[in-house]
Amino acid sequence: MLVAEYAIGERIEKMKQHLDPAWIEEALALSGTVSLRRRRLPAEQVVWLVVGMGLMRDMPIEQVVDRLELALPDREDTVVARSTISKARERLGDDALAYLFATTAAKWATRSADADRWKGLALYGVDGSTLRVPDSPENREAFGGQKAGAGRGESGYPQVRIVAMMALRSHVLSAFRFAEYGVGEVTLARDLWNEVSEKSLVICDRNFLVKKDLIHLETSGDRHWLSRAKSNTKWAVREKLGRDDYLVEWDVNEPGLPTTWTLRAIRYKKKGFDDVTLLTSLLTSLLDAEKYPAKELIELYHERWELEVGYDEVKTHLLDRRESIRSKKPAGVRQELWGIAIAYNLVRVEMEAVAKEARCHRRESASRRRSR
Repeated sequence: MLVAEYAIGERIEKMKQHLDPAWIEEALALSGTVSLRRRRLPAEQVVWLVVGMGLMRDMPIEQVVDRLELALPDREDTVVARSTISKARERLGDDALAYLFATTAAKWATRSADADRWKGLALYGVDGSTLRVPDSPENREAFGGQKAGAGRGESGYPQVRIVAMMALRSHVLSAFRFAEYGVGEVTLARDLWNEVSEKSLVICDRNFLVKKDLIHLETSGDRHWLSRAKSNTKWAVREKLGRDDYLVEWDVNEPGLPTTWTLRAIRYKKKGFDDVTLLTSLLTSLLDAEKYPAKELIELYHERWELEVGYDEVKTHLLDRRESIRSKKPAGVRQELWGIAIAYNLVRVEMEAVAKEARCHRRESASRRRSR
């Protein structure tokens, strides 16, 4: 089931149960944003406001406060003013949301990836994309965007560059980074490789086929990768492992790295194409052809597209087809991006819980039928 098909509004209370209040308290304490005096919107409630903004894109922000019953009542029981909400968000900042995402993603993504391993390896995917943000002078200066063409100025909207790592079979984000549009995906992703867990396989596009990053990944523990080769990648065949399956050596020639790099190269024909010239190659750190058959790796590589599905869910569905978030100031954009990432994961975690409950119900019904 896609996020777009999920009745978010009907399950807000159930989704809230997945977010331990202790995690929020810890995030606020470590970011120094705990409310020290009584306010109508205490810091812990503002955290839920930002997450709620990601869940309820079609509602004005005042209605999100009301829908989630976030504001403490005053003597006159008045509606919280937009200016009060803005000031509360400014006090919160984005550090607490960043910490909360890291805490929750580490638990949720690891749990879901562990539950659906391939040959003992947790499956993750890494890819990048962009998101439009509201067109304001502050956002345009902070984030930049595409050029509209020679003599035509800048693009219609400022944009942020995003890179995410996702547990492929559950779509739960395990890591998330963003920066101004001018920062490349490879540069932005460099920080993600340190978050890959032990006994994992990361599937990525050939854009991330960077020697120093992937050598560091595979030599820092039981961590592996699978990628499509670039068209200009050259290597020397060292051993034939099977049909179109080779152990190869790739010259590195970079300071601080080995002179050559031993990889496995698998040639195959793209699905839907008969032309022999449309052969492509996969490269991987999984060198054992018996344990990791080439045919299975070819099929597995196409699970990388699950990350594209996840991006589509965030950009087209969770953001209500606008591909734009609300905040007109960079600090608000950063805060809101973390809130959207947490909101997306909350939906995914609740969907997992519902699916698990349904499976248990089917097993219990089948057991009752057999016992009659």
